[in-house]
Amino acid sequence: MKCSFKREQLLGPLQAVIGAVEKKQTMPILSNILFRSSGGHIQLVGTDLEIELVAETEIAAKDKIDVTLPARKLLDICKNLGEDADMQLSFTQDRATLTSGSSRFVLASLPAADFPILEGIRFELNVSVAAGALKSLIERTSFAMAQQDVRYYLNGLLLEYRGNGLRTVATDGHRLALANSPVEGQAEESRQVIIPRKGVLELHRLLGDGDTPVELAFSSNHIRLQLPGIRFTSKLIDGRFPDYERVMPVDGNRELAVDKHLLRQSLTRASILSSEKHRGVRLVLGKGQLKLQTQNPDKEEAEEQLPAEYDAGDMEIAFNVTYLLDVLNVLRADTAKVTFKDANSSCVIYEDKSDSRYVVMPMRL
Repeated sequence: MKCSFKREQLLGPLQAVIGAVEKKQTMPILSNILFRSSGGHIQLVGTDLEIELVAETEIAAKDKIDVTLPARKLLDICKNLGEDADMQLSFTQDRATLTSGSSRFVLASLPAADFPILEGIRFELNVSVAAGALKSLIERTSFAMAQQDVRYYLNGLLLEYRGNGLRTVATDGHRLALANSPVEGQAEESRQVIIPRKGVLELHRLLGDGDTPVELAFSSNHIRLQLPGIRFTSKLIDGRFPDYERVMPVDGNRELAVDKHLLRQSLTRASILSSEKHRGVRLVLGKGQLKLQTQNPDKEEAEEQLPAEYDAGDMEIAFNVTYLLDVLNVLRADTAKVTFKDANSSCVIYEDKSDSRYVVMPMRL
């Protein structure tokens, strides 16, 4: 079994699937990629049993190829060869020999029959969405996902399809992020799925910023995304996501409007002297102005004052400064709007309530 190709023909697909390959595996074959011929082309498959990435490349293969190769070693070899280098791969029973010019590499391979691939999944719902719109939804909400929470359903991103739009929601129990994007011309059907954290990060890496349509498909236990030349499949988290609509504050009668860039800069400076453990910042709201105050256990203090549109009663409320900065980093408008009820209730930050909303719980200082 032999095939010949240019370095770039293999490098791109390898980089696309490498995200599914864990560096440390209890199953040695999961450190490999499946390298097989399909319809006159080569398919590369990587998986960690939770997500699967399949990339197709224009390499023509006369012989039938069906082997597994060590993923990261193969990628490192390709990266370190010269641009437009000619490469040849030949295979024996348990070895693969890669040659390029005066370079020669012999790699150990494992049987393709032992490689776990996702087959026989029945997808019941298909949705077309612009790649940039889906990437934006992920960017605007994924920062609020929990990490290694015992409530396993929080360690992922809720993707909700409502027939005429997509919505993503993430929460770690202290904050919540929600974003919407319209989807035109779809059937009036709804579906809620929870994508695991690693799958969310891989999706964000793979998606482009343009209007290229990508196909989303849902099954009872999996989600699949078809991009040009790449197919992404992920298992879903089996759990019930919290009723986020119920915890979304709707009775905030105090509204603050402030320049997003000015607020972000002020929070960043004030955070320098915040407690490293609690990261708290106090917001002092008064007519036409906002004060930010921080203090640490060494009795060091910082105060920032900035103009704001606010004409409700004076109020003081404290938040984790990191949570506020995370929201400001994804807001797209120049003005951040914040609604409050009182000093003990969560605030809602938004630019357009129909587009995205962010809930942050207060803290005691």
